Amino acid sequence: MSLKYAVIGVGAIGGYYGGRLAQSGKEVHFLHNSDYDHVKEHGLRVDSKDGDFELPDYNAYKSTQDMPKVDVVLVGLKTTHNHILPEVLKPILKDDTVVVLIQNGLGMEEKLSEELPGVNIAGSIAFISSFKQGKGHIKHVDNGRLELGLHNLKDDKVLQQINSDFNAAGVECRVVESLVKARWQKLLWNIAFNGLSVVLDATTDKMMQDKACTELAYDLMVETVEGAKACGVELSRDSAAKMIEFTRGMVAYAPSMKLDYDNKRQLEIEAIYTMPIAHAKRNGYTMHKTEAIEKLLLYLNA
Repeated sequence: MSLKYAVIGVGAIGGYYGGRLAQSGKEVHFLHNSDYDHVKEHGLRVDSKDGDFELPDYNAYKSTQDMPKVDVVLVGLKTTHNHILPEVLKPILKDDTVVVLIQNGLGMEEKLSEELPGVNIAGSIAFISSFKQGKGHIKHVDNGRLELGLHNLKDDKVLQQINSDFNAAGVECRVVESLVKARWQKLLWNIAFNGLSVVLDATTDKMMQDKACTELAYDLMVETVEGAKACGVELSRDSAAKMIEFTRGMVAYAPSMKLDYDNKRQLEIEAIYTMPIAHAKRNGYTMHKTEAIEKLLLYLNA
């Protein structure tokens, strides 16, 4: 099966993963916003720890009205822009198109399913350190694994093909049994380090050098484990300790929320904080320290 792809949101996520697929020979169509004129002239550039590459002449568009209908849509937008998805997606959807949300947080697939009933939706979690260096220029500094999971698809046949395409393109990828569990697993890191990076104005290496900060990050992770458990999702008891050690070994990194804050963009508070807190509370568990970070972020975001 040969799949035709579209990428919505050609930033640190969409630019890297879509770029890898295009580099490997897959047909990929990219929706650009402010970078369109630049990439039409210069193409897309990716500087990666796994090998730099450029796509000097590729399929760039300003509007999905001009794009072909595709088999798979990879959404790399921040969740703060998900309100535009229904209108943006409609022109490129076929009856069997699969929309894959490569995003952080909880509840995005459910909301999009309500807005686009009948559309096939899946989710993906990216374990990657990457950022947008400049117009049409992505910098990938660490990790890069993808996990794919079903939302409302009846079977994983297409996901298995997407998985195969990514692995053939040099991206470590796998299909997981539970998308919800994978999202809570990623929230372990995001709830702890995205918010603290903004509140403390610090990169991961600086946070890990401070004992009090490390202890607070650990406490936030324990709350996430307990919040997940209240929602029927079992994460291993040593998940928090393992995530701390994982972060200690990372290349110094400014999490996506810090980059958004530094660049005066809206923060992904709802998907990463508000939704998990609400899900846990509905199931009888209050994430007290996580709520405190959420309130600080809401203040700073305003």
